[in-house]
Amino acid sequence: MSYLPVIIGMGGVSPAGRTSGHHAFRRMLLNQLPLGKQNTTLLSLASLTGLARQTAPEQWQTRNGETLSSALLLERYRSELINNTLIRRIHPDWFDVHAHPGSRTLTLQPGETPIKFNLRRRQLPDRIPPGWQVRDLSAGEVEITLLHPQDVLITDPREALVQAAGMLPTGFDPGAHYRSANHPRGLQMAVFGASDLLGQTGIDWQSLSSRVRPDQIGVFASNSIGQLDQDGWGGLLQNPVTGKRTTSKQMPLGYAQMTADFINAYILGNIGQSSGLLGACATFLYNLQAATNAIRSGRLKIALVGTSDAPVTPEIIEGFRAMGALADNISLRALDGVEHLEDQHFRRACRPFSDNCGFTIAESAQFTLLVSDDLAVETGAQILGSVPEVFANADGFKRSISAPGIGNYLTLAKAAALGRSLLGEKALRERSYVHAHGTSTPKNRTTESHVINEVAKAMGIQSWPVAAIKAFVGHSQGTAGGDQFMSALGNWAEGWLPGISTVDHFAADIHDSNLKLSIEHQETGQQGMDMALLNAKGFGGNNASALLLAPHITQQMLEARHGREAMNKHQAQLEKTLELSQQHEDDFTSGAFKLNYQFGEQVLEGEDLKMDANSMEIPGYIQKVNLNLQNPFKDMLEPGVE
Repeated sequence: MSYLPVIIGMGGVSPAGRTSGHHAFRRMLLNQLPLGKQNTTLLSLASLTGLARQTAPEQWQTRNGETLSSALLLERYRSELINNTLIRRIHPDWFDVHAHPGSRTLTLQPGETPIKFNLRRRQLPDRIPPGWQVRDLSAGEVEITLLHPQDVLITDPREALVQAAGMLPTGFDPGAHYRSANHPRGLQMAVFGASDLLGQTGIDWQSLSSRVRPDQIGVFASNSIGQLDQDGWGGLLQNPVTGKRTTSKQMPLGYAQMTADFINAYILGNIGQSSGLLGACATFLYNLQAATNAIRSGRLKIALVGTSDAPVTPEIIEGFRAMGALADNISLRALDGVEHLEDQHFRRACRPFSDNCGFTIAESAQFTLLVSDDLAVETGAQILGSVPEVFANADGFKRSISAPGIGNYLTLAKAAALGRSLLGEKALRERSYVHAHGTSTPKNRTTESHVINEVAKAMGIQSWPVAAIKAFVGHSQGTAGGDQFMSALGNWAEGWLPGISTVDHFAADIHDSNLKLSIEHQETGQQGMDMALLNAKGFGGNNASALLLAPHITQQMLEARHGREAMNKHQAQLEKTLELSQQHEDDFTSGAFKLNYQFGEQVLEGEDLKMDANSMEIPGYIQKVNLNLQNPFKDMLEPGVE
């Protein structure tokens, strides 16, 4: 028997806003929603960005100290809140696009008159370069005379060639809500996202974790390229050549698996499995696959899964631009036939399956909590859906390491085939859809549309709905699958499938005979879709496709296995879960961000453990670790044989 991995929580933050409460999903199709939901989501953005905080029911205080009603706050700042989200022109809080960091090497040639300049003595290099004549001027100053030509490096800022990105809402500082000194941005986002997840779950972590052995818990979290900003490996590599000091934190905090390490050490106190898988754009789905397999096998009962990527830096953007992968300014101007780019052009930079010119870099942190089906029922957990399987395949031999190959045909076909096996052909053909990778590169639009279209043909699907949410939030690299995951949960909660609204047509060279691509948002109803297929096509041949089952399907499966009486008990417990989840929602919407960051608390040493031949007892954990392990190879070994 396989345990079903059930989704019981979600949290994070993206260019669309906070994940919990489905606010980020709602932002993507804001105008499609009732006014009440629009206002609630905009208020969540007001608190997230520090624009205002709630001080009393329907009363808010702005950052300037002004007290406004909810209605007046939204009337005054609605446009600002909307414009400071999703893909947009890079804001100076990230870096100045008019002064993109750069340098230039110059050769100083002494003429008839030698070149002389003064330096503070402490600025002298350890090794005096050849051709330097040094003369003392005072105790703290020297005069340098150049006798020979000298190469010097000067700063040479320039206009950024790429100026569009999917950034977290302007004004939001993930490190402002806990002691985040010198933490790279990606880790700050991870602390916020994981805390958002735990609050949204509505079940106290200690209460949940105490129901299982400590080694039945796992954390599967990472990102695709590590922490490459100044506080991580970016500073580690830059500082020695820019005259700055390398810090003790830059090396360890740059590791991509540090996302999991932070969650284990500072949020959960986890001593169970820890894993941080990397697979380019498929990184989130790789971690989801590992967690799903661990729960299905019964090895783990609880798995926290997530990724946190913060690649909106000048260096990373330049790297992708040099590959020809990004929508740069020149290409956007040519695509739109304009001489100058305005805000509306940057907001439409990502155009999946239309005529396009490259992807738009983005940042995001997304986390979910999976538990085994029996634990979900016992604890009265929210049933947000389930993950029966994630498939991953490589591309085989390739000409270019970054070019697409055949692996994605395998992953998507197997995900569709499993959906058909679980729910039947009618459900697959009429009540499923695909969350495409949809990067907005010319190569992606032809190759991925061919993959999805061929699978649709093979499975007898006449008009397969396809969503591509990078049109709104951009490409967050390893977290892209997490953005799609949260959007799928949003579809079931809100009953809408996002359209590809940044385009006005679909390209003539895509393969769409059996696809349903839409510029408009499509109303599906909360139970209109039984399953969602999440697709990832990553650099290097990192392909993955996940099958997600809807909450109503998951509920039916739980009742079939556990019975009506157990589900009635679950329903009774669920009321308390929803109450606590709503309290988290109210707190975060008001601006009371309580992050689960526990530095140096409840630290254990080896002397604190109690161990005998059959078990290990760990302080703070109700259940013991079992050391009476069964022989899994009885047919190959006789017990006790040495």
